[in-house]
Amino acid sequence: MRRKRRKRKFRFGHFILLLLIFWLGKTLISQSLMMKELNSTKEQYEEEITQLEEDIEELQNEIKNKDSLEFVEKVARDELKLVKPREIIYIDKNKEKNIFNKPTN
Repeated sequence: MRRKRRKRKFRFGHFILLLLIFWLGKTLISQSLMMKELNSTKEQYEEEITQLEEDIEELQNEIKNKDSLEFVEKVARDELKLVKPREIIYIDKNKEKNIFNKPTN
């Protein structure tokens, strides 16, 4: 009788140990997957931060140069489409991406 009880306890102990090992493996795998996901999210945020820092630096340079004659001329030419006195602008009508051509509908 004692042998039967020992075998049953021994089998029950193996079952508990097997469940514990299974649970531990499942936990390690799920945490590993979560860490990969969090690392990729972190990398995306770091790239976004780097891009935003570059944008901030560019804007700060524009603020510093806003009073310079070159900056004013650049804004006048690019954004307002102004030209210098006696300057002649040639427009290529065959060119597709011409900023002075109006699209025909």
